[in-house]
Amino acid sequence: MSAGGASCPKFIQQYPSTGPRVLPQTPTLADVITAVNNNSSKIRSLYTTDATVSASLIPSLRANLALERPRRFRIRAETGLTGPEADMGSNDQLFWFWVRRLQPPSLYYCTHSQYPVSRIREMVPVEPDWLIEALGITGFDPAGQHTGPVPVRGGRLEIRTQVPRRDGTTWTKATVVDGARGLVLEQHWYDQQGTRVASSLTSQHMRDPASEAVVAHQIEIQWPSTQFTLKVDLGNVQINQLSGDPSKLFEMPNYPGYQPVDVGDPNFQPPVPPPTAFAPPAMKQEQRRWRLFR
Repeated sequence: MSAGGASCPKFIQQYPSTGPRVLPQTPTLADVITAVNNNSSKIRSLYTTDATVSASLIPSLRANLALERPRRFRIRAETGLTGPEADMGSNDQLFWFWVRRLQPPSLYYCTHSQYPVSRIREMVPVEPDWLIEALGITGFDPAGQHTGPVPVRGGRLEIRTQVPRRDGTTWTKATVVDGARGLVLEQHWYDQQGTRVASSLTSQHMRDPASEAVVAHQIEIQWPSTQFTLKVDLGNVQINQLSGDPSKLFEMPNYPGYQPVDVGDPNFQPPVPPPTAFAPPAMKQEQRRWRLFR
């Protein structure tokens, strides 16, 4: 990878201490894998109605977020004045995304099996179920191809993993963990040319008393090629306590007036959103009123 020019970006963040030391002073690869996998195994699901999301050109929105490993995920964002504004999710068969203001009015979907050969990869270069990993709920395959741990800045450790993909390519994933507590702090994905494709930065880790799992409450996801950044604050999140019927919670929605579009179709043309697609006048008005009240 050094020949390809890949290196871990120098992100500067402060990560507060959470819980006791779980790694020895000089941990082995097996020590780090065990610590990360032990914490991850305690988390089956997350659920919150108290999240906030923001992104490039998108103001902060209230959101409901739910996930159930390994592949079920749902995030719905809204404002008090305009109602639902965005809906993105995944179940065992397919994934979808919907944005209220995106033209033409459509609900885009694709089966997981179609993704490796679909044009949607031009917009979303990493597989949709990667979003669960991006939230910090990830682990290491003990039988995988790992190197490290290598000490990096701030008392952290980096492990590099060779990741075979369904399209036949092999990417490299760099995982940065807290050198004392084994918490996943950063994840970076590099393609075969050594180009960074996506990153996830997690912070504000908190321990759940019931499950004893440590979960990051603030997540920043980056797609460098599109200069798109998504920030999520989970707020008051429930661990292993999904509310409602999971079969309905992770079911692709039906929004009247929005045509379902299969992005796995070879003839699909990715939409080009206008700069104001995510910022309707009513939403801007709501933000101005909020600033006045503050």
